Amino acid sequence: MQRIFVVYNPRSSNFCHVKTAVLDKLPGLNGYIIGKYAVKKTDFDDNVAKLSALIKDEDLVIAAGGDATSAIAVNAAMKSGKSATLAALPFGNFNDLSRNLGFSTLEDILTNLHHTKNFYPLDIVIDGTLWRHASCYTTIGMMAESTKIFDENKIRQKLRKGHHFPWRSYFYLAGWYFKNRHKKHFLENFTFNNESIQKASDYIAVNGISVARVIRGREDYTKSKTFHSTTSRLTGLWRLFCFMMKSMFGNIPGNSTTNDIIKFTAPTSVTIQAEGESEVFTATTIEIHKSATPVKVVAR
Repeated sequence: MQRIFVVYNPRSSNFCHVKTAVLDKLPGLNGYIIGKYAVKKTDFDDNVAKLSALIKDEDLVIAAGGDATSAIAVNAAMKSGKSATLAALPFGNFNDLSRNLGFSTLEDILTNLHHTKNFYPLDIVIDGTLWRHASCYTTIGMMAESTKIFDENKIRQKLRKGHHFPWRSYFYLAGWYFKNRHKKHFLENFTFNNESIQKASDYIAVNGISVARVIRGREDYTKSKTFHSTTSRLTGLWRLFCFMMKSMFGNIPGNSTTNDIIKFTAPTSVTIQAEGESEVFTATTIEIHKSATPVKVVAR
């Protein structure tokens, strides 16, 4: 009998919708064994470890939440080594993973269980150690540092009010940008695939069709080797405007690649972000490439 394992965050902005649209419907499902995992208050790695220990072969793991909840599910499924299938429902600010997979309701997923694809996340390797699997995108530098505002309790409380979460999020990001864009160089001089780069504020790697909903990528997640990446200097208003116009109405600037290596001349403090979750590292070398093993997903 198929086991459905739902991953959710009871403290998230949209938990009330998760409860009515997903959790309350689980007892009425016939022919399934139901499991649930509520994201703990600890940290990302702890939740990944706890969830991965629960996943069994042939499980259907459904991430019902935002990109952070989806990221926990993806990393746990990869860490478990089990032959589980992953699905995602959109109950967050940007919902990039669920946008890639194409389903918005529990009923849609259960009706389309036979529609599966192999999903190849990005591996983010810092000084030789894997930090995280990123399903849709990762950024390093200014854009990564800006996501720290969503860890502030005051902003998290405001995002819980109303239903226009993406636009509220963009508003707070814009405020952070105008306050901080000239404070420092967000990336010190470094080499990018052996090419010297100066005065860049950001590195961006995209594996899916969108970043934060508005930036358009490509359907690279089904490819076993290639993804899209770029380095940019976005601290200037005109540069940022041009970058966003190209990214929103065409595709994000950059090139197709299989392996990116960023090397700093000395250990450097740098902010790295994947699916909205950021962390500060002192690093010398950062490598981005596709995961060798895919995770099976329910997708259109």
